Amino acid sequence: MTHLNVGDKAPTISGLDQFGQSVTFDRFAGQSIVLYFYPKDDTPGCTAEACSLRDGYQDLLDSGYAVVGVSPDSVAKHGKFVEKFDLPFPLIADVDKAVVKAYGVWGLKKFMGREFEGVHRLTFVIDVNRCISRIITKVNTKESAAQILESAG
Repeated sequence: MTHLNVGDKAPTISGLDQFGQSVTFDRFAGQSIVLYFYPKDDTPGCTAEACSLRDGYQDLLDSGYAVVGVSPDSVAKHGKFVEKFDLPFPLIADVDKAVVKAYGVWGLKKFMGREFEGVHRLTFVIDVNRCISRIITKVNTKESAAQILESAG
């Protein structure tokens, strides 16, 4: 599993969003990026996080941030999730797990005494030079947008 640190060059992102459109860093030229990784669409914690980012989206934009979510769900599943919760930002369908592995968020997890591989919930803040400026490892799903803005200082 890759281990990234603040100051590292961010691995490139490439994938399709909920509309089947390509998502790369080029799409967000001149903006910092909040790149958040989450396990699965339409589950309680992931929904709370997405809705927090939706509700704080304008504040994030006003602070110079684009928001991009990443999970291994399909384009179709992302489309339903975005429509159901009126999410205004792209969700990358990382079905081949290339992005989650590049960011080191795919790995062994434990839940209710069971071990399995999955996505660890982390948020990376990437500056306009595409370097990692912050990594939020203890994501507060219900207050994710506020947590990002507060960590900006």
